[in-house]
Amino acid sequence: MKLSRREFLELSGKSVLAMLALSLPKKLLAMPEEMAKFDWEDYYWGYGIDIEKCIGCGKCVKACKVENNVPDEPFFFRTWIERYVERKDDKIEVDSPNGGKDGFPELKNKKDIKKSFFVPKICNHCEHPPCVQVCPVGATYKTKDGVVLVDPDYCIGCRYCIQACPYGARFLHPEKRVAEKCTLCYHRITKGLRPMCVEACPTGTRIFGNLKDNNSIINKFLKTKKINVLKQHLGTKPKAYYAGMDKEVR
Repeated sequence: MKLSRREFLELSGKSVLAMLALSLPKKLLAMPEEMAKFDWEDYYWGYGIDIEKCIGCGKCVKACKVENNVPDEPFFFRTWIERYVERKDDKIEVDSPNGGKDGFPELKNKKDIKKSFFVPKICNHCEHPPCVQVCPVGATYKTKDGVVLVDPDYCIGCRYCIQACPYGARFLHPEKRVAEKCTLCYHRITKGLRPMCVEACPTGTRIFGNLKDNNSIINKFLKTKKINVLKQHLGTKPKAYYAGMDKEVR
């Protein structure tokens, strides 16, 4: 049977759509009822961090662990805080005891300190996420509203995504044996709530909002602050935006 070019393109298009539907994670094909009311075409989420406001109290880390059932053992975090200390001899020290969950011990040799500050970290929900590119089974995917998620039903625990993430934002769940990471509390934001870390922050360090809304708090933050992102040279286009970030931060 001979097909015209137009017939061939139409048939190819339908085949591609069918293949995409088969490869989509289950959670995209069968949305919970409350999420069905949420129209992700109206949103594109962004996350802001004002470093000058962070006091390293760890309330955000604790709140995240409780909200998302993150294992309480050290090294399993969806968000964490790092403390940077610059000494007068230009040496940089970075620590993050228990991810900053319990706060930070008092600094030693304070006379030698030039400056110190705290840097909260999370998944950067990149525009070009390398974790999505390397996933061999399509378990890691990016939603239309700009959130990078993992479908645990599809994840085979191969750890490729953990190795590919340049921000160290993923871990293998010790019991489920699947990749885990920050979801921006997707179960909350699709109901009009803020991520739990933002909710718990007592100083307003963490900011979250809709980039498609010109009047949103995240857009006001981006317009009024000098913004940087982590590891910009990698071309991943992170959507975790930092204000007051020093060049020592990595």
